[in-house]
Amino acid sequence: MTTDKDDLEPIEPGTAQKLFLDHKATDCTDSTVRNHRYRLNPFVRWCGEEDIDNLNDITGRDLQRYRLWRKDDGDLNKLSLRMQMSTLRVFLKWAGSIEAVPQNLYDKVMVPRVRPEERQRDETLDAEDAQDILDYLSKYEYASREHTAMALLWQTGIRVGSAHSLDLDDVFLDENYVQLIHRPDEGTTLKNGKSGQRPVALTPDVSEVLADYIQAHRKDETDEYGREPLFTTAHGRMHGNTIRRLIYRVTAPCYRGVTCPDCEGDESKCPEAVSPHAIRRGSITHFLTSDVPVDVVSDRMNVSRKVLDAHYDKRSEEVKMEQRRGYLDDI
Repeated sequence: MTTDKDDLEPIEPGTAQKLFLDHKATDCTDSTVRNHRYRLNPFVRWCGEEDIDNLNDITGRDLQRYRLWRKDDGDLNKLSLRMQMSTLRVFLKWAGSIEAVPQNLYDKVMVPRVRPEERQRDETLDAEDAQDILDYLSKYEYASREHTAMALLWQTGIRVGSAHSLDLDDVFLDENYVQLIHRPDEGTTLKNGKSGQRPVALTPDVSEVLADYIQAHRKDETDEYGREPLFTTAHGRMHGNTIRRLIYRVTAPCYRGVTCPDCEGDESKCPEAVSPHAIRRGSITHFLTSDVPVDVVSDRMNVSRKVLDAHYDKRSEEVKMEQRRGYLDDI
């Protein structure tokens, strides 16, 4: 069923944005709502500049003009533009449900396609997507190795090599942390060697997932050195590449029954699946967007501030501006 324009209820773009964010706040994290707001702010600003004061009046041609304007105004790469237009599409689909725009208008949002090589260079798992994946795994595959690996990598931002190196003795569930240790003589290393050794805090929820995985789903195996790995297969310590394959599989939208535009429903070949490094980038960006100080994130993730700024911090300049505004408003 489609909505005729005569059936629409007038609403200003800014008012619609606020209602949408209030709607999202009922079942999304604060950081996810913040991300939606940051990505929709330019659209509301553009509507103001174009004297569009009623969302009912937006057309497919307007959406194309906005897409071109946004790319030039924000100096966005293709991946960033894809994320922004995807959020606008979600917003307009919701707007169609409240008679603010025609119900099929969201289909006219042109979301850029991104080649695999472009994604791999700069791909980042968005906080909302990460939460959707974790919600699905928690409901249907609770404490499985897939759920446990995904929860651990997202919440800690550690590298695959660090997850691969963990033993049961490195997991301190009562104190809610894991201890990363460089053991080159026993087949497990950290990227930064001994300087990468550190305790990494866990939330109680992630500790509970780890505890239930260890009790119910971990295979009781040792590796060739007699150590008890956290992640195991029937042959001993799970290989790092196996962890990577798990992550690629569970991050594919089709794995959890979500349709994606460029996929034939095979999660093993899904172009929307992301690598563990994209989870690390996304986790770091999520912490920064949540106003965790840069130095704290740098220490937690074992990455220098220079490298963090250059390769991991994927906040847009507008997000950074809004965060600075939060500190300066009361001065």
